[in-house]
Amino acid sequence: MKNWLKRESWDRLRASVVLLALSAVTGALAGVMTAVFGHGVLAVTGVREAHPLLLVLLPAGGALICFVYSRWGEGCSHGMALVFDAVTGRRKDVPTRLIPLAVGSTWLGHLFGASVGREGVAVQIASAGASLLTPAIHTPRDKHRLLMAGVAAGFAGLFRTPLAAVFFSLELFHTGVMEYESLLPAVVAALIASAVSGALGVNPPVSGLNAAVPAWTAETLIALAVLGVASGLAGRLFVFLLHSLHDRLARWIPNPYLRIVLVGALVALFGFATAGRYNGLSEEISAAALAGGQLYAWDWLAKLCLTAVCLSAGFQGGEVAPLFTVGAALGAVLAAPLGLPVDLAAALAYAAVFAAGTNTFAAAILVGLELFGGQYFGCLFLVCTVAYACNGSHSIYPQRPLAVEHGEHQD
Repeated sequence: MKNWLKRESWDRLRASVVLLALSAVTGALAGVMTAVFGHGVLAVTGVREAHPLLLVLLPAGGALICFVYSRWGEGCSHGMALVFDAVTGRRKDVPTRLIPLAVGSTWLGHLFGASVGREGVAVQIASAGASLLTPAIHTPRDKHRLLMAGVAAGFAGLFRTPLAAVFFSLELFHTGVMEYESLLPAVVAALIASAVSGALGVNPPVSGLNAAVPAWTAETLIALAVLGVASGLAGRLFVFLLHSLHDRLARWIPNPYLRIVLVGALVALFGFATAGRYNGLSEEISAAALAGGQLYAWDWLAKLCLTAVCLSAGFQGGEVAPLFTVGAALGAVLAAPLGLPVDLAAALAYAAVFAAGTNTFAAAILVGLELFGGQYFGCLFLVCTVAYACNGSHSIYPQRPLAVEHGEHQD
């Protein structure tokens, strides 16, 4: 009996060491891939901004994306749903071919002006990288944990917020459930991915905030609560539009080529009418909001709607960066009526709309803390709590209400 216990303890220790070593490799791979991907997005964005007429090619680019996925994708167009299926055991892995498909199609979309983000692709390619390593693991439970480490690594490598990335991966897959048993592999992968991508020149999307922390008066508490309600409703609106448009566009225009071409043409026309303000990442809107610059009252709504339309039509990209932009613009617009500093309100809504859109709580608070500073913890906690409560457990991702048993995961 003693020998058996000893051998079992040794086997567990060896499995843990292997898992952590593979998590470190996953983090390094994710750091390199997200750096290449992120620099590519910025490069093609620069090309589009220098040549605005490239918007004319958005319908053709959409058709090309549709053709590539139909010819070589074999279901890869499902994007984040593939990651969810792999992590929750409904499929064996995230296919490796997704990496060039997702990266190339997202670069193409940004080159021609699709209003999409980048985080979803970063998470997908990092998860595909983790899937390459799962044959070295023998238990479904540890494969599950390695894939979750890949999710954390993808988020951390792109946004350089490793702590938020860890809790994003822990909260992401099941409504109201945080999988702490995956904590250590996720921490290892996220920290290494952030360090590697940082060494390769990737910077956080924003850097710091100089707003004064408001006094905790009744007026301030009411203002923060109202900001949280508005952020929660904005996040919920994005979720509703994303899911409903996806279903309705598929019913109204069954042909995927015609669907993406028509939407691409409408987005291009809108882009010409607005000087490309809402095309691509629209990071200048976030920057203006956080710096107290000039914004339009409808910036947040225009970006929200255009992103939902593009993603629903079949353009590839992410949802989180647009959520950040929507939040920053919304917070800046509401700052004056609520009596809050513009930059502070923008920063708080930046995190809170992310909380509501993704149905994550701790990750959203940590995004705010890592990007803007720990002195805003109280404000972030209150606004994100209210936004999360107003979300109604809705998410842009296919979350499930209960955790899947590890024994159900496929080998």
